Amino acid sequence: MLGDADALTARPQSLMFSFLGVYVLGRGTAVYSGSVIDVFARLGVTEEAVRSTLTRMVKRGLLARHRQGRRMYFGLTEHAVEVLDDGRRRVWETGAVNRDWDGAWTLVGFSIPDSLRSTRHDLRSQLIWAGFGLLQSGLWIAPGVKDVGGILAPLELGDHVTVMTARAFKPTESADLVRKAFSTERIAARYRAFLDRWDTPNPLPSAADDLARQLLLHTDWLQLVRQDPHLPAEHLPADWPAIRAEQVFHTLARDYEPSARVLADTVLDELAVTSPVS
Repeated sequence: MLGDADALTARPQSLMFSFLGVYVLGRGTAVYSGSVIDVFARLGVTEEAVRSTLTRMVKRGLLARHRQGRRMYFGLTEHAVEVLDDGRRRVWETGAVNRDWDGAWTLVGFSIPDSLRSTRHDLRSQLIWAGFGLLQSGLWIAPGVKDVGGILAPLELGDHVTVMTARAFKPTESADLVRKAFSTERIAARYRAFLDRWDTPNPLPSAADDLARQLLLHTDWLQLVRQDPHLPAEHLPADWPAIRAEQVFHTLARDYEPSARVLADTVLDELAVTSPVS
């Protein structure tokens, strides 16, 4: 079990997303709740917390129940596959450093009345999640061309929102936009915290085994890259800590995978399912 010094700040649901992404996504299986509880016990997560997390994810349309005899198995829904695929792309394909930026920015401007205050809050939260920063009142920007249709469609804001792509022209410089809209020091601090935790000869010595370390590592990293707006490398310091952090993640993920996979195959009870249930 993890000691207090190694305790993760991640919620059980964040750990569950990592577990599902590594051991369920793309396998056409559902997993027995009891075996999930056994895995999460290695992370210091209680049976009650695991069952509560599974139930909440069913209610949110992320997991589907499959009964076999007296056992209950949990498999992915179509919605969960979309969420987990997005996480997989961010971890393995997008990368932590944006070296391919073409100079374009996506701009989202809005003026939403107080009668839609909660919707305005939801929009802001979604924009931050998608890597946007607040440039000035009512105007958010993100590097590159972003498809924000998926964010806007369920909010039904219509003419309250304007979306466009643009490039900076003098006297405006892209470096100024980065400085005004994003806290690069806050982003860097998160990567330094990751390095403090993982860039050591023996990370998390109190963890139960490599399966626990693997899931903790993936959870830490996914939370990092999902909070990173993926700013252009040319406007970041040469010693940007995301460069080293990404190297550490890939090295440890590769090192943990073989033994973690053996442990998971021993612990997990899986049921073949035909397809996700939407």
